[in-house]
Amino acid sequence: MRVLVVAAHPDDEVLGCGGTIAKLSNEGHDIHIMILGEGSTSRSQDRGQADMTLVEALRENSHQAAKTLGAKEVCLRDLPDNRFDAVPLLEIVKIVEEAVEKLNPEIIYTHHGGDLNIDHTLTHRAVLTATRPIKGQPVREVYAFEIPSSTEWAFQRLEPVFRANVFEDISATLETKINALSHYETETRAFPHPRSPEALRAIARRWGSVVGGEAVEAFELVRSVRLKKQ
Repeated sequence: MRVLVVAAHPDDEVLGCGGTIAKLSNEGHDIHIMILGEGSTSRSQDRGQADMTLVEALRENSHQAAKTLGAKEVCLRDLPDNRFDAVPLLEIVKIVEEAVEKLNPEIIYTHHGGDLNIDHTLTHRAVLTATRPIKGQPVREVYAFEIPSSTEWAFQRLEPVFRANVFEDISATLETKINALSHYETETRAFPHPRSPEALRAIARRWGSVVGGEAVEAFELVRSVRLKKQ
């Protein structure tokens, strides 16, 4: 099975579905990660004056995280951090379309459309546009993940609200997810921040308690198309 994870920023792939990536990799599936944005320059008022050493560090971090999770490859693009709304949506769509055409994934994991972060919401829309279920579309299933410190911080005031309805047991890979996130030293935070290791464990165990598991990642199924192959 070929799986593509489309994330807006370096670390989103780990936060959103790191445990599931590691689990699927352990099961022998091919996992590809594409990260659309550089993830750093919004910390400067002027992108042109941003410290590009931080961008390069995040790029290296993403490769280390992907290796820890067992992903086959990570593709890094360079969209402006927290400024995806300054880029024509068509440009983002074409980036995703290019990856779909190259990889022919059957499943995509990506951001939820109701996140507080504008890059996340535009990534979600670009994925839906690029994977329209027309004849010949290889993507059969699309899942949306939550990002701690973005999805819940919308406080259910942005539509659509995240409604988890698919749950993946990551009790065997939760610590792999935590280890992968540790490569992103500039993105992790101390507890009680949602991007702390303690909070990520609590989130996984909370979802586990919802569905009778030890540690779980939650997703919202956007679409599942099951047609007889021609």
